[in-house]
Amino acid sequence: MGLATARILGRDHRVVISDVNQQRLDEAVTELAALGIDADAVPCDITDRSSVDALLARASEPGPVTAVVHTAGVSPQMGSAETIMRINALGTVHVTEASLAVADEGFALVNVASIAGHMLPGFLIPRRAYRLALTDLEKFARKMTAAASRGPKAMRPGSAYSLSKNFVIWYSQRQAASFGARGARVLSVSPGSFDTPMGRLEEKSGAGKLLDYAALKRFGDPAEIAELLVFCASARPGYLTGTDILCDGGTRAGLGLRGMIAMARGD
Repeated sequence: MGLATARILGRDHRVVISDVNQQRLDEAVTELAALGIDADAVPCDITDRSSVDALLARASEPGPVTAVVHTAGVSPQMGSAETIMRINALGTVHVTEASLAVADEGFALVNVASIAGHMLPGFLIPRRAYRLALTDLEKFARKMTAAASRGPKAMRPGSAYSLSKNFVIWYSQRQAASFGARGARVLSVSPGSFDTPMGRLEEKSGAGKLLDYAALKRFGDPAEIAELLVFCASARPGYLTGTDILCDGGTRAGLGLRGMIAMARGD
């Protein structure tokens, strides 16, 4: 999704792309160059605040950063509950705080959440742990991992993913006033099942099953979500902030309580 977004943004903006993996970065730069896009590539580990600060500092060298599209994250098949929480939740805090530090009039931060964040029953949402993100990040990470680790071991990565993405939605809304004080915006976008390597990795673990409930019976194309991310990051929706946009092919609209229970059970 990030690369698809860079393909569009790079048509008329200077683009800085980032990844924790240098090889993926090199491949992305080569692909963008073939499209006539001269992208600057900076390695970054979003679980390390100093690494994120260095990324924003590098991006700011030629001039002010006007937008950040934060697509980094991992899915349940890609790590333990703790790993998922530190990347998806703690990493989002680091990116958001670093973005706020450089935000100016007209700036926009778009965090990528997930339909999974919309599927948690209210009683399972640890809002007290969420609020720790504002005061004590290490305690926040521990409490969030503990919240995801209450059920059977096999279900913990999935729980961590849903919790982390629900947090991204909450946190983006919570930070809207801070960004607004600078004349800037922050919001989240929640994709459903998309035809990306991560989406296909999760196809048999739920992403494919979601299509049974969708209005559009197919995986989304990365270019489709990229168009939305680019629009949100642009100046065009200048009054759009503190909210989440669900882009899921109508999946959540067709997924009632019975369907959510079936998904949770793996039926």
